[in-house]
Amino acid sequence: MKKITAITLLVIIISFVISIYYYQIFPEKIATHWNSGGQANGSMSRFWGLFLIPLMSLGLFLLFLLIPKIDPLKKNIEKFRNYYDWFVLIFILYLSYIFLLIIFWNLGYRFNMTKLIIPSIGILFVYIGFIMNKLKKNWFIGIRTPWTLSNDKVWEKTHELGGKLFKITGIIIFIGIFFEDYLIWFILVPALSAAIIPFIYSYFEYKKIKK
Repeated sequence: MKKITAITLLVIIISFVISIYYYQIFPEKIATHWNSGGQANGSMSRFWGLFLIPLMSLGLFLLFLLIPKIDPLKKNIEKFRNYYDWFVLIFILYLSYIFLLIIFWNLGYRFNMTKLIIPSIGILFVYIGFIMNKLKKNWFIGIRTPWTLSNDKVWEKTHELGGKLFKITGIIIFIGIFFEDYLIWFILVPALSAAIIPFIYSYFEYKKIKK
């Protein structure tokens, strides 16, 4: 097992250990949802509140391990495997960070949950933008449209654009911390744009190349 994969698995195991430890301490209901102002406004049963994120992390980890083995273009994935493995670790760390914030809140610490979560979302978008240019054509990872999957040049140019948009999105999300009343728009508008624009761009780029 690669070192980075082992570290990712260790992070997940630690989250399960924390859940087991606090299961006997926390009440039957614990806070698990917060409004845009960072205040708790929803709860779950103790079991799901403590184990949902660790179980999600484990399930996604196993899926991420499976993808490079079942993709018909697995050789292409191996070309950017190191970046892929780092993404898996960063994503699991992102989930674990939210998990720890939930733990601390239910231990009685009070803070603005939204303001603490937003930077981690920004970091995730920036890293995705960073690795976009590294991705080679495959069936599971990246901007997979009929046009990117049909032409290598379209794949490359679309991911070059997508990389820039995801980095910009991450930066805008960071800026949104200072505009609390409009924070949701600082997330939704750039995130949707980063998803939709490359899709449309890939179509027109494919048409241009074919001409």
